[in-house]
Amino acid sequence: MLNKRKQRILQAIIDDYISTAEPIGSRTIARKYNLGISPATIRNEMADLEFLGYIEHLHTSSGRIPSSKGYRLYVDDLLTPTMLSDSEMNLIEQWYDTKVQRLDGVFRETAKIISHLTNNISMVITPQLAESVFNYIKFVPLDDEHVIAAIMSDTGYIENKIIKMPLNTSLADFEQMAVVINEYLSGKKIHDISMGALHQMRSQIVDAAAFNKIINILEQILANEKRNRIYTEGTPQLLEQPEFHDINKVKNILMMLEEEPVLRDILYSHTSDNTGLTVTIGQENKYNTIKDCSIIRATYHLDGQPLGTIAVLGPTRMEYSKIMALLEFMNENMAQILKRYL
Repeated sequence: MLNKRKQRILQAIIDDYISTAEPIGSRTIARKYNLGISPATIRNEMADLEFLGYIEHLHTSSGRIPSSKGYRLYVDDLLTPTMLSDSEMNLIEQWYDTKVQRLDGVFRETAKIISHLTNNISMVITPQLAESVFNYIKFVPLDDEHVIAAIMSDTGYIENKIIKMPLNTSLADFEQMAVVINEYLSGKKIHDISMGALHQMRSQIVDAAAFNKIINILEQILANEKRNRIYTEGTPQLLEQPEFHDINKVKNILMMLEEEPVLRDILYSHTSDNTGLTVTIGQENKYNTIKDCSIIRATYHLDGQPLGTIAVLGPTRMEYSKIMALLEFMNENMAQILKRYL
């Protein structure tokens, strides 16, 4: 363990570097942070911190910057907790009120608001519906030639598809199909619904052309919903960070974000602690592409069941306290947000 003086100096270095993105020297610390010790003493302590691996010396500067080890101690022991401001909480509330119309929009807009507030890349993974239960399909008339197929699971997720009605087919024909489909599928887990089970209903459907349209939609939807979706936002914000002015570094990160298996591994590879958050810093990350980045994750729940993960990816210089406060707020309030659209 570092003594109190070394901890205060390390905290000053990290706080300043997060704010300025510039290496910091002993004279700057003495002038800005009023630690009650001379620049010479600070310089000696910084030499010890560097020897112990908590800070690093950039050869192009006389100042020091934090290492992954230094950030880890900062996050675990030195961080000053913060809370969201009233204006930030109001912005989040208004964001959902004005931009979300249905359940799947919650996840997309969550990614957008988090990226907007953190100036980093956000990732939101939606509930995996394979374990959800098929509730019903219903058909709603749109006009004389089209109906809307609405499919709902027990989690409240809705998928809407517009269908052009075949010639000589009426809304009553679609309603009769809904009765048959619901009788077969209602109460079954999506994971257990096979394509063969869908085709077993064919003998009870009079209108083959209409049924084929519905089968194609069901097959597509059920196949999609056996996987959860990942929304990412914030590429422009990433480009604004001083650490990512190197276009090759940015390109590698953006290419990684296109690889869905990698994103799933990143989002699921760490277990949350009792605060509901995990933080991986720099060299702790599994993939070389993000060894200069940190990731903060939160798992959100509904009625006590884990549904998905919210994460922020950015430079190791990210504002940990602010981002952790935001993800804790989202983690605590996602259930209420989701229930509005169930």
